[in-house]
Amino acid sequence: MLKKCIWAAAVVAVLAGCTSLPAMTAADDVSAVSAAAEKLRVAMVDPTSGALSALVADDLSYGHSGGRVDTKTSFISDLVEGKSDFVSIAITDQTVKIAGNVAIVRHSLAADTLDSGKPGKVSLKVLGIWQKTGATWRLIARQAVRPPQ
Repeated sequence: MLKKCIWAAAVVAVLAGCTSLPAMTAADDVSAVSAAAEKLRVAMVDPTSGALSALVADDLSYGHSGGRVDTKTSFISDLVEGKSDFVSIAITDQTVKIAGNVAIVRHSLAADTLDSGKPGKVSLKVLGIWQKTGATWRLIARQAVRPPQ
């Protein structure tokens, strides 16, 4: 009888542990996506091909508020070559929602730019879709819009 009670208690403990794993994983994923998004913000201000390449998916679709759409290659080259030059980027009001191996990230972006040598200011609402492959989160899609005036 004692062996059956110990066995039943062990099964209950294992099952209880299994039910708490998704909540822990979701919180860990939110933290990991937030960290990746912050690394992307930093890499966009001080771009290197290596840092950017590690953060974006090969199939990246990066939509600008003006309608232009970049691929991974054009996104990285525009930043590295200074065609798209962020002097500073401030992110506010960020939310992260995990849906399986996808994260939906929304935030407001305010930036000082120096695109092709011309100073400017940008204020955008951004939707980013991050995809988890293995343990790594990478930006696979982004769309920016100008906020209503």
